[in-house]
Amino acid sequence: MARKKVKVYALSTCVHCKHAKEYLDEMGVEYECVHVDQLVGDERKAMVEEVRRFNPATSFPTVVIDDECVIVGFKKDELDTHLR
Repeated sequence: MARKKVKVYALSTCVHCKHAKEYLDEMGVEYECVHVDQLVGDERKAMVEEVRRFNPATSFPTVVIDDECVIVGFKKDELDTHLR
């Protein structure tokens, strides 16, 4: 199975984000995580715009797989479907 590019947009204080990252860890999935709330200034604004492109509601977690599949929220079933 080819390795997928996974990026997690999260908030450091969000319990759903924490659970999503823990689940990805359990699955052995490598991913990049950006804690949007820990960014400041223009970097934060740019990251919020990036999240908005994938998820207009700008809610967290937003998980992006291969820059095309977007899973909003912690949804085990969807993660399993797209990452196994």
